[in-house]
Amino acid sequence: MLYFSLWKKALVIGVCLLGALFAAPNVFYDAADTAARARTQIALVEARGEAPSPELLAQAARWPSFLPASVLNLGLDLRGGAHLLVEVAVEDVYRDQLVGLWPAARDALRAVRETVGPFRQVEGATDALVIRLNEPTPQAVSAAVAAVQDLAQPVQQGLMGVSGRTFDAAGGADGVIRVTLTEVERAAVLERTMAQSLEIVRRRVDEAGTREPTIQRQGERRILIQVPGIGSAEELLALLGETAKLTFHVVIGQTENPDAAAGAGNVIVPDADQPGAFYIIERAPKVAGENLVDASAGFDQDGRPAVNFRFDTTGARQFGDYTRQNVGKIFAIVLDGEVISAPRIISAITGGSGQITGSFTVEEANRLAILLRAGALPAAITVLEQRTVGPDLGADSIAAGEIATVVAFAAVMIFMVLSYGLFGLFANVALIVNIALLIGFLSAVGATLTLPGIAGIVLTIGMAVDANVLVFERIREELKRSKGVARAIEAGYERALSAIVDANITTFIAAAILFAMGSGPVKGFAVTLGVGVVTSVFTAVLVTRLIVAGWFARARPKVLAL
Repeated sequence: MLYFSLWKKALVIGVCLLGALFAAPNVFYDAADTAARARTQIALVEARGEAPSPELLAQAARWPSFLPASVLNLGLDLRGGAHLLVEVAVEDVYRDQLVGLWPAARDALRAVRETVGPFRQVEGATDALVIRLNEPTPQAVSAAVAAVQDLAQPVQQGLMGVSGRTFDAAGGADGVIRVTLTEVERAAVLERTMAQSLEIVRRRVDEAGTREPTIQRQGERRILIQVPGIGSAEELLALLGETAKLTFHVVIGQTENPDAAAGAGNVIVPDADQPGAFYIIERAPKVAGENLVDASAGFDQDGRPAVNFRFDTTGARQFGDYTRQNVGKIFAIVLDGEVISAPRIISAITGGSGQITGSFTVEEANRLAILLRAGALPAAITVLEQRTVGPDLGADSIAAGEIATVVAFAAVMIFMVLSYGLFGLFANVALIVNIALLIGFLSAVGATLTLPGIAGIVLTIGMAVDANVLVFERIREELKRSKGVARAIEAGYERALSAIVDANITTFIAAAILFAMGSGPVKGFAVTLGVGVVTSVFTAVLVTRLIVAGWFARARPKVLAL
């Protein structure tokens, strides 16, 4: 057990050095953080075919390019920022869905006008599309309900299969036909609306250049938005008020040169998915994004993932005229100044709806559908709660966390030296390595550090020496049995291993449950605790053993005072 092969030594030492390398930028936090942000912006600028500014290059040079620059992201409670809890008015979307049914229902009733007679839409209802027949005979009502009901489409939930129809039509003896959304469709619309709202909010916040914002759904129709580093909640609200611009353009050609001559009335825009690729499109859109009623993921007639979209009456007419005249050509779907898709027109699309096909996966089709709907928030949002967290609170929290960490660190190290002497010093070295590995891993994965996360680190410091205590106490017992030093050390590690593994597995399971079921602060605590458990076992079982093995190989002690 005290013998380490060369490859094992190299592996343990390599992991320790790697952890120290990734933890090092946190010692020079401002320089490394500034350089990391600058490098990200430089990559985006170069992807657009532009040259980065001297200021960006100077910021990137603040940290050596051959070293990792990832640092721990400070959460809202440490860095300060804005906190918003908003509610999405999904009822607006339900109402828009019903309003959008009228043109198709009107055309369907016109096709059977001889049977149903004259009809008109009754204004004022918000929970249904109401149509009144002027001559409400039983045959007319039955024919009208059947004609409208035939327009209902199957609802696909999760792209796994049909689970219902989009709406139900019912008529009474008074000739009033009410068209209402089914519960299945309402649930599907709710999910699409919340996914769209989350995507739009994320796009708006990401444009602000903030690090690690928290944007998550809470409950059925609420969204929690926490953005570290932003000035105030009012600033965040103004940011969310901006709308993405979605347009449909004629494609003139493609190029890899962003400075190519576009021609009069044209403009060059980049491809969102292929860096270095650009499209030459007509500046004036053929159809505006405001005319897009809905987009959803589905399947084409061959069972391949596709994206279905639908325009309002104006958009349908404009799009139908264009596609009829340009079969075989491609058109560009432009979102926020980037081409998110450039499908080819296979046939004239005259019904106001169409389908985008291609080599999509299910995930890609769903993502494109969300992006197509991301031109603007689908419904109004109501602010339920807003707070601005000042940076002074964050600075105080960081200072308090630093003091707690230093005190815990010093107390544990003193206790180990007083209790186990030289072996306690070995455990302290492993404890330092443990913290470096923990900070290095969290930095490498871009984790966000919060106050509960600091609590998890402090707890990890206290727990990190538990395994060493088990080993050292076991070695003491073996020495009392008059065994040799080498045999006592070997037996101590062998017989304590099962207890170490069992104790840390149960702690790791608890951390995993906290992460799976907890909210943001609880998850921050669970992450640091879970990672700390893994690094603690590694340092206690391998790092301290390697140090002890190296010491024993040199000293060859006959007696061990432990």
